[in-house]
Amino acid sequence: MTTTSTSTRLNDVDLAAVTGLVQAVQDDPAKAATTWAAHVTWDGAFASHASVRGFAPIASDEPPALGGGDTAPNPVEQLLGALGNCLAVGYAANATVAGVELRDLRVDVRGDLDLHVFLGLAEGHAGFDTIRATVTLDSPASRAEIEALHSAVLASSPVGHTLRNAVPVEVTLA
Repeated sequence: MTTTSTSTRLNDVDLAAVTGLVQAVQDDPAKAATTWAAHVTWDGAFASHASVRGFAPIASDEPPALGGGDTAPNPVEQLLGALGNCLAVGYAANATVAGVELRDLRVDVRGDLDLHVFLGLAEGHAGFDTIRATVTLDSPASRAEIEALHSAVLASSPVGHTLRNAVPVEVTLA
Protein backbone atom coordinates (compact mmCIF):
# COMPACT_ATOMS: atom_id res chain seq x y z
CA MET A 1 0.00 0.00 0.00
CA THR A 2 1.43 3.35 -0.99
CA THR A 3 1.09 6.03 1.63
CA THR A 4 0.26 9.49 0.35
CA SER A 5 0.68 12.55 2.47
CA THR A 6 0.23 16.27 2.16
CA SER A 7 2.97 16.71 4.76
CA THR A 8 6.44 17.85 3.78
CA ARG A 9 7.94 14.84 5.60
CA LEU A 10 7.70 11.10 5.04
CA ASN A 11 9.99 8.54 6.66
CA ASP A 12 11.39 11.54 8.56
CA VAL A 13 12.84 12.80 5.25
CA ASP A 14 12.38 16.44 4.25
CA LEU A 15 10.56 16.08 0.92
CA ALA A 16 11.08 19.73 0.02
CA ALA A 17 14.86 19.38 0.37
CA VAL A 18 14.95 16.23 -1.79
CA THR A 19 12.71 17.63 -4.52
CA GLY A 20 14.61 20.93 -4.37
CA LEU A 21 17.90 19.14 -5.04
CA VAL A 22 16.37 17.15 -7.90
CA GLN A 23 14.99 20.35 -9.42
CA ALA A 24 18.30 22.19 -9.01
CA VAL A 25 20.17 19.41 -10.86
CA GLN A 26 17.51 19.29 -13.58
CA ASP A 27 17.82 23.06 -14.02
CA ASP A 28 21.64 23.00 -14.00
CA PRO A 29 23.20 19.57 -14.65
CA ALA A 30 26.61 20.89 -13.58
CA LYS A 31 25.31 20.91 -9.99
CA ALA A 32 25.34 17.09 -10.06
CA ALA A 33 29.16 17.02 -10.22
CA THR A 34 30.37 16.90 -6.61
CA THR A 35 33.64 16.09 -4.86
CA TRP A 36 33.79 14.47 -1.44
CA ALA A 37 36.85 14.25 0.80
CA ALA A 38 38.25 12.60 3.91
CA HIS A 39 41.53 13.49 5.59
CA VAL A 40 43.22 10.64 7.47
CA THR A 41 45.81 11.02 10.25
CA TRP A 42 47.84 8.15 11.65
CA ASP A 43 47.58 7.84 15.45
CA GLY A 44 50.31 5.23 15.97
CA ALA A 45 50.42 1.45 15.62
CA PHE A 46 47.47 0.48 13.38
CA ALA A 47 45.19 3.27 14.60
CA SER A 48 44.20 6.30 12.56
CA HIS A 49 41.28 8.64 12.22
CA ALA A 50 39.45 10.23 9.32
CA SER A 51 38.23 13.80 9.44
CA VAL A 52 35.22 14.49 7.25
CA ARG A 53 33.77 17.99 6.96
CA GLY A 54 33.10 19.30 10.50
CA PHE A 55 32.18 15.99 12.11
CA ALA A 56 33.90 14.20 14.97
CA PRO A 57 36.82 12.10 13.72
CA ILE A 58 36.04 8.56 12.58
CA ALA A 59 38.46 6.20 14.32
CA SER A 60 39.98 3.12 12.71
CA ASP A 61 42.05 0.30 14.21
CA GLU A 62 42.68 -3.39 13.68
CA PRO A 63 41.56 -6.24 15.92
CA PRO A 64 44.23 -7.89 18.13
CA ALA A 65 44.52 -10.87 15.75
CA LEU A 66 45.82 -8.42 13.11
CA GLY A 67 48.16 -6.64 15.54
CA GLY A 68 45.88 -3.75 16.44
CA GLY A 69 44.49 -2.36 19.67
CA ASP A 70 40.85 -3.06 18.76
CA THR A 71 39.80 0.50 19.62
CA ALA A 72 37.62 1.00 16.54
CA PRO A 73 36.30 -0.76 13.42
CA ASN A 74 38.97 -1.56 10.86
CA PRO A 75 38.90 -0.14 7.32
CA VAL A 76 37.23 -3.17 5.72
CA GLU A 77 34.51 -3.13 8.38
CA GLN A 78 34.04 0.57 7.67
CA LEU A 79 33.73 -0.22 3.96
CA LEU A 80 30.96 -2.73 4.73
CA GLY A 81 29.32 -0.11 6.96
CA ALA A 82 29.60 2.47 4.18
CA LEU A 83 27.75 0.13 1.81
CA GLY A 84 25.04 -0.57 4.39
CA ASN A 85 24.66 3.13 5.20
CA CYS A 86 24.49 4.05 1.51
CA LEU A 87 21.81 1.42 0.91
CA ALA A 88 19.83 2.72 3.91
CA VAL A 89 19.96 6.26 2.50
CA GLY A 90 18.89 4.89 -0.87
CA TYR A 91 15.89 3.09 0.61
CA ALA A 92 14.84 6.14 2.64
CA ALA A 93 15.22 8.52 -0.31
CA ASN A 94 13.60 6.32 -2.95
CA ALA A 95 10.77 5.23 -0.64
CA THR A 96 10.04 8.82 0.29
CA VAL A 97 9.99 10.03 -3.32
CA ALA A 98 7.69 7.09 -4.22
CA GLY A 99 5.40 7.83 -1.27
CA VAL A 100 6.20 4.52 0.44
CA GLU A 101 6.17 4.49 4.24
CA LEU A 102 9.03 2.66 5.96
CA ARG A 103 8.40 1.47 9.51
CA ASP A 104 11.78 -0.20 10.00
CA LEU A 105 14.86 -0.82 7.87
CA ARG A 106 17.93 -2.93 8.59
CA VAL A 107 20.88 -3.76 6.34
CA ASP A 108 23.24 -6.57 7.35
CA VAL A 109 26.47 -6.65 5.33
CA ARG A 110 29.15 -9.36 5.32
CA GLY A 111 32.27 -9.78 3.23
CA ASP A 112 34.76 -12.58 2.68
CA LEU A 113 38.41 -11.55 2.58
CA ASP A 114 41.52 -13.76 2.26
CA LEU A 115 44.43 -12.22 4.23
CA HIS A 116 47.28 -13.82 2.21
CA VAL A 117 47.99 -10.73 0.08
CA PHE A 118 47.53 -8.27 2.97
CA LEU A 119 50.05 -10.26 5.04
CA GLY A 120 52.57 -10.37 2.18
CA LEU A 121 52.22 -14.13 1.77
CA ALA A 122 50.93 -14.01 -1.81
CA GLU A 123 50.41 -11.64 -4.69
CA GLY A 124 47.10 -10.80 -6.29
CA HIS A 125 43.77 -9.50 -5.07
CA ALA A 126 43.87 -8.10 -1.52
CA GLY A 127 40.21 -7.07 -1.32
CA PHE A 128 36.94 -8.78 -0.63
CA ASP A 129 36.13 -11.85 -2.71
CA THR A 130 32.41 -11.42 -2.10
CA ILE A 131 30.15 -8.98 -0.27
CA ARG A 132 26.59 -9.90 0.70
CA ALA A 133 23.93 -7.54 2.00
CA THR A 134 20.57 -8.58 3.38
CA VAL A 135 17.92 -5.88 3.59
CA THR A 136 15.01 -6.30 5.98
CA LEU A 137 12.30 -3.69 5.93
CA ASP A 138 8.86 -3.28 7.37
CA SER A 139 6.37 -1.31 5.30
CA PRO A 140 2.67 -1.33 4.57
CA ALA A 141 3.57 -1.19 0.86
CA SER A 142 2.79 -4.13 -1.44
CA ARG A 143 5.46 -6.67 -2.36
CA ALA A 144 5.53 -5.24 -5.89
CA GLU A 145 6.20 -1.74 -4.53
CA ILE A 146 8.96 -3.08 -2.25
CA GLU A 147 10.59 -4.94 -5.16
CA ALA A 148 10.42 -1.78 -7.31
CA LEU A 149 12.00 0.16 -4.42
CA HIS A 150 14.73 -2.48 -4.11
CA SER A 151 15.51 -2.25 -7.84
CA ALA A 152 15.65 1.55 -7.70
CA VAL A 153 18.07 1.46 -4.76
CA LEU A 154 20.38 -1.06 -6.43
CA ALA A 155 20.36 1.02 -9.62
CA SER A 156 21.31 4.24 -7.81
CA SER A 157 23.62 3.39 -4.88
CA PRO A 158 26.92 5.30 -5.26
CA VAL A 159 28.82 3.00 -2.89
CA GLY A 160 27.24 -0.10 -4.43
CA HIS A 161 28.21 1.06 -7.92
CA THR A 162 31.72 1.92 -6.75
CA LEU A 163 32.20 -1.56 -5.31
CA ARG A 164 30.67 -3.38 -8.30
CA ASN A 165 32.62 -1.52 -10.98
CA ALA A 166 36.31 -0.92 -11.49
CA VAL A 167 37.02 2.64 -10.40
CA PRO A 168 40.38 4.24 -11.10
CA VAL A 169 42.20 4.90 -7.83
CA GLU A 170 45.26 7.11 -7.95
CA VAL A 171 47.47 7.23 -4.85
CA THR A 172 50.40 9.66 -5.03
CA LEU A 173 53.24 10.20 -2.61
CA ALA A 174 53.76 13.87 -1.75
